[in-house]
Amino acid sequence: MVIDTSGEAWRGDSAADLADYLEQYAAGGYHVDQTVSASCAACAGRNFRLRADPLEGGVERTCVGCGETHLMLDSADAWEDAEPHEIACSCTGEVFEVAVGFSLLASREVRWISVGVRCVADGVLGCCADWKIDYSPSRHLLELA
Repeated sequence: MVIDTSGEAWRGDSAADLADYLEQYAAGGYHVDQTVSASCAACAGRNFRLRADPLEGGVERTCVGCGETHLMLDSADAWEDAEPHEIACSCTGEVFEVAVGFSLLASREVRWISVGVRCVADGVLGCCADWKIDYSPSRHLLELA
């Protein structure tokens, strides 16, 4: 679980590296307090194709194993206005392991979300979208990764 930072892109050996990556990424300038790995509710799969709109704050994942599609977190709130695009790695890989980094307020409510990805083909780590949460209660979002 050591991230390779020697090249242009950071690379990880496994999905477990996403937590470390997101902690170092610190989107919005906020420390990541908790990381939750995404898994398919239908088949427990952990490999996904993604569409995202980082401007509106939304990510849709489709399980490679069973085809189940899921709007992550509170993405449904912004999806109608979103202009999502397919997420692809620089290697052209389109299948990712996904984890969500949560920055929490002192009240333990969610302040910021960062959706981290690891390309299954070459291990490149990245963040496909991140956004601020400006409502409360928001703790339920930890269950919606």
